[in-house]
Amino acid sequence: MSQAAASPWERQFVNLGRVMQFLREEEDIEALVAATLDYLKDNFEYKLIWLALYDRANHRLVGKGGTTPAGDIKFLRERFALNAGDLLDQVIMQKRPVPIADLRQEKRSGEWQKAAQKFEIQGTLVWPIYHKDLAFGVVLLGSHLWNVAPRAEEKARLSIVMGSLGASLNRIESDWQHQNTKRPDEPLLVMLDRLRNLPMLNQRLDEIVNQTHNFIMPARTHIYWFEREHRYFWRRVTNKQKGPSKDRTDVTAGVTVQNAPALYQALSKDQLVTVVDVNSMTKSELNNRIMEQFGAESIIVAPILFQSELMGFLCVEGDEPRLWTDDERNFVKGCAQLVAMTAPLEEMEATLERIASDQLLTAGIARAIFSEQDWQDSLQLAADQLCQRLGVERFWIALFDRDTGALRVYFQHHPKNRRPLPTFLAELSQVDLQMMEQSNEAVTIENYESDFKFLSWRPPLVELDIRSLIISSTSVGKSLEGILAIGHETPRTWSRPEREMVQAVAQQVGLILHQGELQRQADERQKLQQAVQFGLVALQQATTIERLHPISTQLMAQVMQAPLAVLITWLPGRPGGQIASHFASRDDFNLNISETMLAIEEDTLVEWALQTEGILPLTVNDLPDSTRSWLNAPSIGSILLIALRTTPEHQSTGMILVADKAGRRWQDRQLQAFIMLANQLAWSRRHLVLVDHLRHHRQELERLNWYKHRRIEDVYRSVSGGVQRLLEVDSRSNGENDAVTNMRLQQSLKQLQASLSPLPQIIRKEQWRLRPNFETSPLAGMLKRALERVDPLIKQRQIWSQVHNQANVLVGGDIAKIEMIINELLLFACGRSEVNGRIDLWCRQIDERSLELSITDYGTVDATLLSELQEGRTIDPLMPSILDQPPGLHLSICQSLMHEAGGELSLYQLEDNRILSRIILPLSSG
Repeated sequence: MSQAAASPWERQFVNLGRVMQFLREEEDIEALVAATLDYLKDNFEYKLIWLALYDRANHRLVGKGGTTPAGDIKFLRERFALNAGDLLDQVIMQKRPVPIADLRQEKRSGEWQKAAQKFEIQGTLVWPIYHKDLAFGVVLLGSHLWNVAPRAEEKARLSIVMGSLGASLNRIESDWQHQNTKRPDEPLLVMLDRLRNLPMLNQRLDEIVNQTHNFIMPARTHIYWFEREHRYFWRRVTNKQKGPSKDRTDVTAGVTVQNAPALYQALSKDQLVTVVDVNSMTKSELNNRIMEQFGAESIIVAPILFQSELMGFLCVEGDEPRLWTDDERNFVKGCAQLVAMTAPLEEMEATLERIASDQLLTAGIARAIFSEQDWQDSLQLAADQLCQRLGVERFWIALFDRDTGALRVYFQHHPKNRRPLPTFLAELSQVDLQMMEQSNEAVTIENYESDFKFLSWRPPLVELDIRSLIISSTSVGKSLEGILAIGHETPRTWSRPEREMVQAVAQQVGLILHQGELQRQADERQKLQQAVQFGLVALQQATTIERLHPISTQLMAQVMQAPLAVLITWLPGRPGGQIASHFASRDDFNLNISETMLAIEEDTLVEWALQTEGILPLTVNDLPDSTRSWLNAPSIGSILLIALRTTPEHQSTGMILVADKAGRRWQDRQLQAFIMLANQLAWSRRHLVLVDHLRHHRQELERLNWYKHRRIEDVYRSVSGGVQRLLEVDSRSNGENDAVTNMRLQQSLKQLQASLSPLPQIIRKEQWRLRPNFETSPLAGMLKRALERVDPLIKQRQIWSQVHNQANVLVGGDIAKIEMIINELLLFACGRSEVNGRIDLWCRQIDERSLELSITDYGTVDATLLSELQEGRTIDPLMPSILDQPPGLHLSICQSLMHEAGGELSLYQLEDNRILSRIILPLSSG
């Protein structure tokens, strides 16, 4: 049956079969599009037919023609950009047909709305052209009728034809990609073969740039080199372009790190930076300003890294937006790595020279270890060479004090017109300290103003215009002992060889510092040991409490290296205590004390000390107000406190504390020394208190025994004389008148009563110690009674005695004891005088309140006795003394009693060999 006689349905199938066969066999895209359009025009009754192919790289539709009521016009071959939310964009993205009731009212259709209004197009169908998940274009079919919907068989034919067209387009594109796919291995092999024959670095860089440009085919290809000292990238190599260039900068243009910090950080981390379209760029390492400086709409930037050191970057630039393929990005990155591998060849000779210089430098440091006297000179030479080698201004070494956390600048080198660093740098934060102790390489700061490391040092270093640093521990990977730092006055990036150089020097310096630190610690231990030994000896040698207390506070302050030491003492069972001694080496640690007595029962600090075994650390904020009233030095911050204890059975007799500024840290050896000295102080103080107590009681008993013995002798003399008179009265009473006898008996009894009258005073009031008693007596009566007491001895030895210049004055005081003292001196004078000797008593009134009584004789006295009476007994109580036995003991007792009575007693040997016993007697004003 002929086609003319065939039915319309049959013709539709025949036309569909023909176009399907054509679409399967044709290899030309334009022919495929033309055949599809012809089929649509012949088999569908639409007034508007438009077919467009999808430009995937630029996300737009490219018109390929069609028909309108006005024919095939130029409008049908224009390019239409796709925007999110547009009708055509929706069809491309969703790959589903979209019917439109009236294209004239469809605002999402863009330029097609105007065309529909012009050609009176209403009902429209937009059909996608795709294969699997890949879109290839759209077909737009429009009618003059409103809301025209294709019939089912039309949709079926459209689906078949458009599916076949999509499959053919996919096949053609796949074949083309396979034939035209860039093979990066071929230009890389060619490039490697050429590079090995090029002797100069610039020639190799030119070859890499040209090969990269030929493979990628961008607008421009450049290599930028990184200048570390000034922190900017300068354009070193560019491709040789013909004709005018859109490049907006000259060949010397550069990019500073300050203007592109994100780009610098990304390149330092070996990250590839790409921009497809500068206008649609949202967040990237390249901002609009940098893209304007490059003069590009799209770009690939690949880092040139060698041994983690950023040397520069390779970039390809496009003047239009471009979707970079994976092969292109990988090729650019590979070429950048190739640059990194070839660049060090040129620097090898310079590197060898630098290594030789560095070896000489480190060798010089090493030699300094073995020459202590040349250490400072060698270190100065090393600082000069290292600063010159790195092009920096400052070099310093600081020692770390683990007790205080501060770093003391031990050595520094800087230009003469620069100010030096402070002696002490601030304490490191815990993060910085851990970083220095755990890092296996030197720590760098490229720009101090934007870096957060070593913040505690920032104010002084920035004030000295230090902007970048290399800091290396002198004991890498170990506890921090010291640091070596290099400072530069401008922001700077430090290379690995520079860091390794500083670290090598730091290790050499660390050996010296470690030796010095060990020697310093040994010296400190030796000094502390010597100080403790000296302190123990000094505490043990203190013979009196008055000497022990100031020695102990001064010793504690010196051993603990503290500006203040305070000793608080008390006696168990007795109320109150006192500030026995305090020592302050600085004015701001002086105590403002108006009253040394303390109510220790109410003082909280004393209670804390008694409740604590060992050392109690406190701060000034812990002290109660009652303690701050006397512990009131303005600079007190940290306090160490310990109670004075001997054995658990003994009561504490005091406490001692040392104080320093806030935050002071004491070393363990100092704390041990503090405990040791406090323990010795407790024993020494307890010993001296007991010795003083026993000595005082012994002296009291000795004086009481002497006085009672002399008074008993006096009473015995008086009583025996009275009894003798009674016996004489009794023998005469037989021959005399009873009245006369009675009168004599009465007189004798009265004399006996007067002789016994002192005994009740001695028995009742002076049982265990002497009690002072104030009386007055004429001097003449006292001398008469004194001479009467020694009259038997004077007569026995036939000694001549006389009182000279006797004054009519009243002596005030304990008359009984004063008379016993004069009697003791007369007995001693009579005992040492020869038979028929002479004793003189001389009286001389000194003033209204005192009188001098001198007794001279021609006897002999041991010179040792005179010396000890003047200078006192020996300090050592175990040493024998002439004052331990009479007459020295009696004279010593008389001397102490006269001193208590407000007088004086002394014995001298005159130039004419006479012995002078001199007494200063207190006179009574009444």
